[in-house]
Amino acid sequence: MENLNELKKTPLFERHIALGGKMVDFGGWALPVQYESGILEECKAVRERAGLFDVSHMGEVDVIGSGAYDYIQKLVTNDVTTMTPGRCRYAIMCYENGGAVDDVLIYKYADDHYMFIVNAGNTDKDFAWMQEHVFGDVKVVNNSSKWGQLALQGPKHQAVLDAAGFTGEIPMKYYTFNDKMTVAGIPCLVSRTGYTGEDGVELYCAAEDTVKLHEALTEAGKCVDMLACGLGARDTLRFEAGMPLYGHEMNAEITPVECGLGFAIKLNKPDFIGKDALLQPRKHKRIGLKLIGKGIARPEAEVTCNGVKVGVVTSGGPAPAVGGNYCMALVDVNADENGKWAVVVRNKEIECEFAEIPFYKRS
Repeated sequence: MENLNELKKTPLFERHIALGGKMVDFGGWALPVQYESGILEECKAVRERAGLFDVSHMGEVDVIGSGAYDYIQKLVTNDVTTMTPGRCRYAIMCYENGGAVDDVLIYKYADDHYMFIVNAGNTDKDFAWMQEHVFGDVKVVNNSSKWGQLALQGPKHQAVLDAAGFTGEIPMKYYTFNDKMTVAGIPCLVSRTGYTGEDGVELYCAAEDTVKLHEALTEAGKCVDMLACGLGARDTLRFEAGMPLYGHEMNAEITPVECGLGFAIKLNKPDFIGKDALLQPRKHKRIGLKLIGKGIARPEAEVTCNGVKVGVVTSGGPAPAVGGNYCMALVDVNADENGKWAVVVRNKEIECEFAEIPFYKRS
């Protein structure tokens, strides 16, 4: 592709090229959208066996100091009171208007040390926002360049870990982690997290160890016919699982209440940035639709109910795990759920029916 040299690169850039990755610009990063196997085969591997993703572009920001708890409570929508070391928690950082700065994953090492995982394209913006709102004994440090991160996802991910060899205890409970492990002899933080709707782990290692870890897991993955997977499969899998993506289901204008993330908002905790706005009645809601007619609904496509525009598509495409074309949309909160729904593609209305989110749930 053009201008590849102008993009940021993960430690695995050369390896992606060697493995036949089709490289694209993703938020200023050069990443593989797919490999020679293709997106559908990569999705199938994750749903049935295992897939390995490079997610080293994600940002890692440490919050250190005796005031870390008070600072984080003020900064995010979720409540970190019950977090113990080794736990992760999903949360949103909001602007005063209730719109999302970003959605984040918070790792707790100790009472005075947490790590935020932030979306790659938002890392600089998030870090600046976090620095601007520091108070008390708190230091915010952007350590993104020090980390490599791989996501090993799918029902047979444990067989891959077994074949690679590891020391320490693999976290079994969702949203927990162990930062004192080795995998294939490489020091790793292993967390029971993912963005695919499948069981699996995410592995954090030193940036300089990322290639070695990827090679070891690729070799180990032969025992289950694991595939290297790109951005296309990652997006399809998260879409099927109904997981929001920043810039699509949420942004600086869309509140986490409107996009259905109430579970990560604790309005009964003391004040946090954006709380007053989130207490106001919501204007929109996130819904799922299955297209009955032929066509694919892409982001920004109009959504109509009884012939009147009520919103826009936020994510759309095929959902191979369940069959058919689906979309998630942000629509007026009062739109009639029993009405006649359609999406407008190339000036043509395609009939839709309501579909429960997530479209796919693992059995």
